[in-house]
Amino acid sequence: MRHRRILQFLAAAAVIMSALAATAFPGGYRLNLTPSEPLGLWRIEELQRPVSIGDLVFLCPPTTAVFEDARRRGYLRRGLCAGGVAPLIKTVAALPGQRVDIADHVLVDGRLVPASSVWRTDGEGRAINPDAGGVVPPDHLFLHSPFASSYDSRYFGPVPDSGLLGLARPVLTFDP
Repeated sequence: MRHRRILQFLAAAAVIMSALAATAFPGGYRLNLTPSEPLGLWRIEELQRPVSIGDLVFLCPPTTAVFEDARRRGYLRRGLCAGGVAPLIKTVAALPGQRVDIADHVLVDGRLVPASSVWRTDGEGRAINPDAGGVVPPDHLFLHSPFASSYDSRYFGPVPDSGLLGLARPVLTFDP
């Protein structure tokens, strides 16, 4: 009897999740299944002002060799951005004209970015090279996530702001 209730619950949950998935994309909702930010349902909110330091944003990465390699390594989920990847959810850490230095940690204009340790290997023990750093070019953003194993601009560098979809707003999330 208990086994049957569990199966009924799981079936109902699957139906609800399927319905959410079918209606979520047109409404600007996204499901985050990566540990870089809390898991769950998020909404893309249109940005009504210039992007700022500290903004948590959704951004489609460019279709470059770096991101193709990241997709092959499993750092990026499948999604509807160009290249077949899901949008990134990251915090804007530096804007055009700001200097980024990357060594053991990330510094922006000489200030330490909290939770920005730089790793030389990924979770599978494969070598991962940090970005060289430098001045963020025009029309680019330097993105960061405080999650220790996050794949962010520490490794892929600044990204074009043309991929910016909007602010990332949690709707129903949990931090495992």
